[in-house]
Amino acid sequence: MANHPSAKKRIRQSEKRRLHNKYYMKTARNAIKKLRNATDKTAASELFPKVASMLDKLAKRNIIHKNRASDLKSRLARRVNSL
Repeated sequence: MANHPSAKKRIRQSEKRRLHNKYYMKTARNAIKKLRNATDKTAASELFPKVASMLDKLAKRNIIHKNRASDLKSRLARRVNSL
């Protein structure tokens, strides 16, 4: 276990950041699932910009890699266009 005050602070910060990132990642995953399960093209096309924005924000904050965000957006766009 950490003995230095700075190490203890780092542990507190990293735990707080982990929970914060976990919340945003879970929210984005749920939105992606909702978009993938959509059967109506109009509903899916309304939802797609919101999901794409979520993914961009996650990539900007380094919660996910920018290439992963790009790949997910591409796949979702193909899915929406195929409906």
